Amino acid sequence: MRLLARRGHGLRLALGLPAAAAVALALPSAVLGHSLTDRYQAPLPLVAYIIGAALAVAMSFLFVMLRNSRPAAAEAVEAPPRPVPTWLRGLLMALGIVAWVWILAQTLGGGAGDGDVASLFLWVYGWVGVALICALIGPAWAWIDPFTTLHRGLGWISGRLGLSGGEPADYPARLGRWPAVIGFAIVVWIELVARVSGGRTLGLLLIAYTFVTLAGMSYFGREAWRRNAEIFSVWFGILGRLAPFALVGEPEDGRLRRRSFGSGLLKGGWSVRQLVIIALATGSIIYDGLSQTQIYFDLFGGVDLLGLPILRDTLIAVAFMGALVLVVLLVARRLNVVALCAGLLPVAVGYLIAHYLAYLLVDGQRIISAINDPLLRGDNLLPINLAFHEPVPFLPPAVLWSIQLAAVVGGHVVGAWAGHAALADRDGQPDETSRTLQLAQLPLAALMIALTSLTLWSLGQAVLIPAAS
Repeated sequence: MRLLARRGHGLRLALGLPAAAAVALALPSAVLGHSLTDRYQAPLPLVAYIIGAALAVAMSFLFVMLRNSRPAAAEAVEAPPRPVPTWLRGLLMALGIVAWVWILAQTLGGGAGDGDVASLFLWVYGWVGVALICALIGPAWAWIDPFTTLHRGLGWISGRLGLSGGEPADYPARLGRWPAVIGFAIVVWIELVARVSGGRTLGLLLIAYTFVTLAGMSYFGREAWRRNAEIFSVWFGILGRLAPFALVGEPEDGRLRRRSFGSGLLKGGWSVRQLVIIALATGSIIYDGLSQTQIYFDLFGGVDLLGLPILRDTLIAVAFMGALVLVVLLVARRLNVVALCAGLLPVAVGYLIAHYLAYLLVDGQRIISAINDPLLRGDNLLPINLAFHEPVPFLPPAVLWSIQLAAVVGGHVVGAWAGHAALADRDGQPDETSRTLQLAQLPLAALMIALTSLTLWSLGQAVLIPAAS
């Protein structure tokens, strides 16, 4: 992101607090400072935090593994479905369409500047902000989704004109959610390797994706495409397993059900495809942190592959995240897919909070610049005291660091509980305990402890911010 790179050392102080690197997506720009800097020192040496966090995760596993009784079941009594107010759904739909139209307008007729809404709405508010809402509150994307709104609008226009495309084709069952998995990997590549941080390039990518999505919805049906192939709907739906409000039926039904926080992790319906997405999300954020360290540049900065840095970075990213996905799948084979999905998703959400919270709070303030100059043509529509507003970190570094560390450890603790609960329920044997069940969880415990230590270590290194595209 150009703005973060320009503000440099001062902003990196706020964004550069040690924490764990998280998911989504995660798709915010890769130029995030997240290390201990000379201007901010943690109260204890970094090694103390790494060891402490690893011990906290280990103790959480020890606690759940040595319990005499199985964890509370996911089948806790749920509230009956309740309708979402029409005004709230309408407001969310309007926000999604306004963001889409605004990006389109800037892409086709705008300039460049801090008010770039492609990066703001897609990276900051979209992949970070909406992801956090979907994970911690409920399925906001179900109604923000501009692609569904556009498809419904086009369908209404076609109906008024007497046009009909006939019945949608059957979605190929063998594909499942693999299109969303592939799309998710491509989006991660766009962020971390191609480093498309915003501007006209990102806007054109959104337009192309819109055409593909509308075509898929028209051919296979809106619900089938949204459930299997639409990247954002699939990923935000996975994150929603953690939230206390769950969607009932399709978004068009407008109904939610309240449930215990995290109970959705223990529901059925987990698959290998979803596990791969969760592993990619987790791995991409860890890679984001590692790729900005001095050690990374010492090892790979001088490697020249045909004079194309993007080729070198692509191979490294594929190797790193592919290895992590492979490890996760091997552990899932040792346990089961449900236990790994339930255990790893809270970890990914914890990383998402820790790695991108400061990014959201600080860079999200660029909406003021966007409102002041909507088309990036040099307009000044706001009063002078707002027109030249610069994003500022408003949380004390120690407070932000504490939140980030709590998110990392908290995500692992919730994951330990959920993985244990899912494993205790496997094969229809809810009372399976004893040494067999306890030993079965050791690979999952080892995986989580390794991820915690690696992530916090990377966040303690010096950060080098690469140039964005």
